[in-house]
Amino acid sequence: MGILEKISEIEKEIARTQKNKATEYHLGLLKAKLAKYRAQLLEPSKSSAAKGEGFDVMKSGDARVALIGFPSVGKVSAALHVLGASRAAEVPGTRLSTFHSFPLQYKGANIQLLDLPGIIEGAAQGKGRGRQVIAVARTADVVIMMLDATKGEVQRALLEKELESVGIRLNKSKPNIYFKPKKGGGISFNSTVTLTQCSEKLVQLILHEYKIFNAEVLFREDCSPDEFIDVIVGNRVYMPCLYVYNKIDQISMEEVDRLARRPHSVVISCGMKLNLDYLLEKLWEYLALTCIYTKKRGQRPDFTDAIILRKGASVEHVCHRIHRSLASQFKYALVWGTSTKYSPQRVGLTHMMEHEDVIQIVKK
Repeated sequence: MGILEKISEIEKEIARTQKNKATEYHLGLLKAKLAKYRAQLLEPSKSSAAKGEGFDVMKSGDARVALIGFPSVGKVSAALHVLGASRAAEVPGTRLSTFHSFPLQYKGANIQLLDLPGIIEGAAQGKGRGRQVIAVARTADVVIMMLDATKGEVQRALLEKELESVGIRLNKSKPNIYFKPKKGGGISFNSTVTLTQCSEKLVQLILHEYKIFNAEVLFREDCSPDEFIDVIVGNRVYMPCLYVYNKIDQISMEEVDRLARRPHSVVISCGMKLNLDYLLEKLWEYLALTCIYTKKRGQRPDFTDAIILRKGASVEHVCHRIHRSLASQFKYALVWGTSTKYSPQRVGLTHMMEHEDVIQIVKK
């Protein structure tokens, strides 16, 4: 029996197993086996990989945004309209083997919009080059899932299932579980909270399925067996996702309102250019980028060339971005902006910067 057949059998058994206290251990083991087989499926042997065609995209700019959706859902149209470009005729609308990268400049940041080939059902099993497409999606900072508003929730459910099966977790944080394999001593299990979804016995059974017999496990939150398996596997990607519903001009206002109120959702119409500005604002929010401007002593700030950092960056991060040796020569910095109590404020390396702050660095 091949891996695909094994995965199918386990999925069927999970579907027909009624979830209750008596079956929680059985379900936990099935999920562990399912995750293991999926990992094998997505990591083909070197011999088979050598025969296949490569699929990689050079990362550029300050951030990468992956546009994911079924064929003909309007990903290219959205990218072009957001950019304000008029090149729609140059790019085919439905492609299963090509991609296009669009440079987007917004608030001083260079953002790479990567329109990936249309994902079809079964992409995780390699259909339509889906495995390669999803591998590129894992390198993105934010996923924009383009959906057809006229097709209800069918597309969203299918795409989420495909991404979930290849280890992409959308709008979720990493489980707060400490896990460390050891060379001996058996399995040490502890928790700082009351667990309602996992037990020590279930944790041991899951670890044994992965041939792990010595480890330290500490649950700091009430996590599910699936989340514990994610921690064991260790290659999961947690990234923000915007669900963008296109073609809202073809549905009722009541349905538009319902979709717009869903978490992490934006409604647009590429055909009528509706709500595209709001999409850009939400994208910037999800990217969590910060623009920092530099200033030399006795000169005006340079607003033409911003330093782009992740939200929560400190003065030390700014120093490293300018030059790797600058932090060791740092004496103090003067900062103007919303991160200070008054302008300019003299700060040290640990000062947290905010969007559009101006910094002047003084060396020793």
